[in-house]
Amino acid sequence: MRRSFRQVDVFTATAYLGNPLAVVVDGDGLTDEEMQRFAGWTNLSETAFLLPPTDAGADYRVRIFTPTAELPFAGHPTLGSCHVWLETGGVPRDPAMIVQECGSGLVRIRRDESGPAFAAPPLLRSGPVEEALLQELVDGLGIKRDDIADAAWADNGPGWVAVLLRDADAVLALRPKSVPVDTGVAGFYPEGSPFAYEVRAFSPYGGIVEDPVTGSLNASLAQWFLGAGRVTAPYVASQGTVLGRAGRVRISADDTDVWVGGSVVTCVTGTVEL
Repeated sequence: MRRSFRQVDVFTATAYLGNPLAVVVDGDGLTDEEMQRFAGWTNLSETAFLLPPTDAGADYRVRIFTPTAELPFAGHPTLGSCHVWLETGGVPRDPAMIVQECGSGLVRIRRDESGPAFAAPPLLRSGPVEEALLQELVDGLGIKRDDIADAAWADNGPGWVAVLLRDADAVLALRPKSVPVDTGVAGFYPEGSPFAYEVRAFSPYGGIVEDPVTGSLNASLAQWFLGAGRVTAPYVASQGTVLGRAGRVRISADDTDVWVGGSVVTCVTGTVEL
């Protein structure tokens, strides 16, 4: 049957400079196999399917697939799915706070004139990185051990290890050969820059892959840097520069939450036969 379809660009106000997401608006009735097959066919980092909620506290439900597996949560699919749900007629019970149901539970999303922002999920693992793993990262990233200013587990689902280099230029200069785990690398810009730091995200699956703009990683980096007093919110992080993108991730914080936001632009509207 024909189903409503959108392809959106997330973490950018300018189409084709962010991170693309495919969204099937009416995914009800599709099997796991059909969803996975379509996600493999789109060949985007993630494809999302909107569904009626099963939790009474949620406004809608989303299932998120990479080309090879389902994810319980991911950042740019959360913002992109929320944008599409609203654009296609979704009406939240609370206009100020949308509640998304996904594999990891309920995610709160607030919206303002700048676009949606999700509450960063709690870290599943934090703390120091084992020295043996750091040495693997040094070798794979093509850097020296003393190039790493700090490192920490920043796992909020995808299993991120976060690495802080001396500055943003060092991050932009990276030409990695491999990484043993999902790895986020950041470096701060000089004071007075419009961006607090530059981010790059590398995955080891199917050879080394760099993600254009990564919501989950930016969430855990913000929790790490804010908790360590390295930065104060609100601020904007930059990602995707080396890939010719202009990802802009807005970070804010209140007494209880770190909020990860960004603009979303609809690039493709139509139907898909599924």
